[in-house]
Amino acid sequence: MKFFIDTANVDEIREANAMGIICGVTTNPSLIAKEGRDFNEVIKEITGIVDGPISGEVKATTEKAEDMVAEGREIAKIHPNMVVKIPMTAEGLKAVKVLAAEGIKTNVTLIFTANQALLAARAGASYVSPFLGRLDDISTDGTGLIYEIAQIFDNYPEITTEIICASTRHPLHITECAKAGGDIATVPFKVLMQMVKHPLTDIGIEKFKADYEAVFGK
Repeated sequence: MKFFIDTANVDEIREANAMGIICGVTTNPSLIAKEGRDFNEVIKEITGIVDGPISGEVKATTEKAEDMVAEGREIAKIHPNMVVKIPMTAEGLKAVKVLAAEGIKTNVTLIFTANQALLAARAGASYVSPFLGRLDDISTDGTGLIYEIAQIFDNYPEITTEIICASTRHPLHITECAKAGGDIATVPFKVLMQMVKHPLTDIGIEKFKADYEAVFGK
């Protein structure tokens, strides 16, 4: 499983990239709005940090396919690594078809069913992003959806669309997604750091340190 960091905070991106654990970045209008910065400025800075896929989403107010296509073309011009995030709607699928035909990579977001993922794949999406956490919020098995999509895609080798496990909330989500066969987990910085930590690791480090100092001193 590969890891994309889900943030628009360039300091978090630099830290995660320095650890060698991420190979891409996903952003959305909400994340960029939190940073209070210009969209293009943030994206360009990110492209200078991470050499991998970087998702930039069309505006939340954009509803028509032709407008999504126009915005998608502009996003794709920012950098060769750009991936255009498109919402899972009928108009979104139309936009994906056009952009895919032009060689522009797309990430269909807000996926909540296996059928939606299959439709997006058939439209030509490079990635689909099922939202685990939001399904969990309504007492639905989010990781079960990853199992379903992975099984369906495996049944049809001609499907090359990758599964991005999105809206991950905690380390267990990541473990379950990896077991289910998700290709990528898009993970908030907080969750990445939770994955690094374990109390027994911390205790072990302190013990090793104490043992060393007992013999060799500080």
